[in-house]
Amino acid sequence: MFVLLFAVAVWAGCQNALAGGGSFVTLPALILSGLDARAANIASTLALFPGQVTTGWVGRKLVSGAGGLSFRALVAVSLAGGALGAVLLLLTPSTFFARLVPWLVLFATGLFAYGSFVRRPAEAGPRVGPLAAGAMQFAISVYGGYFGGGIGFLMLAALTAAGLAVRAAGATKNVLASIMNAAAVAIFIFTPHIPWLRVAVVSVGAIAGGYGGAMLLKRVDERIIRGFVVLLGVALTVGLFIRQGR
Repeated sequence: MFVLLFAVAVWAGCQNALAGGGSFVTLPALILSGLDARAANIASTLALFPGQVTTGWVGRKLVSGAGGLSFRALVAVSLAGGALGAVLLLLTPSTFFARLVPWLVLFATGLFAYGSFVRRPAEAGPRVGPLAAGAMQFAISVYGGYFGGGIGFLMLAALTAAGLAVRAAGATKNVLASIMNAAAVAIFIFTPHIPWLRVAVVSVGAIAGGYGGAMLLKRVDERIIRGFVVLLGVALTVGLFIRQGR
């Protein structure tokens, strides 16, 4: 089981570096390892966090404020939203979250597909102001702390709408994603019955995969990776709905 989890985590780390959506891989793997859906989501968040920090650190020089808000303000909003989302997850009964997961994965898959193959950053609409930028980032952060699938595309859309260039928006998004998950991790780490051995195995694999993915970034056609992520999300959604119907 741990060999399989490690292999899956390597792929997830590489996928996050190349295209995003690594949680689409780690979540079902952790569920198949014997965890319920909520515990698997918590374990996935904890395990993927070190890789997110690494990605954010690499691009830290490009981060910027947006929509009239300073970067520090965006950090504060992300921390507050991520913490609230994490608390909401812990207050959600495991059985209810298990019923919710297929819909969350379906939403995240649709969002990922839209961001990958339909929307283009240049299509950003009217620029938003500080209040709207802060509200969007807070809502995204709550969702990120609760589930997290697709937050990259949500933030990229929000940050480009707030006036950031695509490259700066991507770097800022990576740092804010690690920050909102830091708030969730700070809360999750004190929950009982965390499968620490699974978390450690997935974390090491994700870091290794993330490093390899960074090396491959200029050599692999990103569209192929994104297409695979969408297919994986569709398959996972169908499988979760079938499993729920039994």
